[in-house]
Amino acid sequence: LSHPCPSLKSLSNKVGGILCCGSSPNKYKRLDNKLERKMMDVKRSAPGRNNFRSINSIIMRFPQFKEGLKEIRGVFEQYDEDSNGTIDLEELKKCLQKLQVELTEQEINDLFGSCDMDEIEGIQFNEFIVLLCLIYLLIDPATSSNTTSKMGSPQLKATFDTIIEAFLFLDKNGDGKLNKKDLVKALNEASPWERSPAHISRTRFEEMDCDRNGNVSFREFLFSLVNWVGMDTDDDIPIIAS
Repeated sequence: LSHPCPSLKSLSNKVGGILCCGSSPNKYKRLDNKLERKMMDVKRSAPGRNNFRSINSIIMRFPQFKEGLKEIRGVFEQYDEDSNGTIDLEELKKCLQKLQVELTEQEINDLFGSCDMDEIEGIQFNEFIVLLCLIYLLIDPATSSNTTSKMGSPQLKATFDTIIEAFLFLDKNGDGKLNKKDLVKALNEASPWERSPAHISRTRFEEMDCDRNGNVSFREFLFSLVNWVGMDTDDDIPIIAS
């Protein structure tokens, strides 16, 4: 049987079952609620301004996302002071101080706990990408450009902005999170002539809904995107499966 949405076949294969975490959803609730409110504000401030028209148009940007996010590697290695492949809480605090990001102790702890998905008490590179993008979204817009310039070139800011735009495209009802109905609508926009079967939509949704609470937060979307893009591999990303 042919895949009902071929351009998503490679996406599904790439993700597999790697996004399963056993932590309680309450661990992420405070941060995810804050992200929801922020996303709703961003969507209200720029109604109708979105360059994405289908989920395929997001997939086509994967190579650009990967290229833009590569710059974060240098920042990660700079603050991984003991070179053990992870950034611990104290190293993270030093990093944020150097980037001139002002967050409360609670906010830093929430970010650290929510991005340490495998709970090994340290932020790995892929998790660090998510963490920096969340910080970029949450901090004052007046300081965001200054912060990203300390991380790398303007390309990184543009990459973060485009990732946020992709999420807003998928968030059809503008409530700051994705639900199954949002994803089904996006999949069917990609192939209006052939509606995606319910089990396909359910699989896509479950790949992203890591804490299994029925919604996909921007944090969960970022973890999925980083894995789909393949930041830990050097191989080319297959855009369209044959």
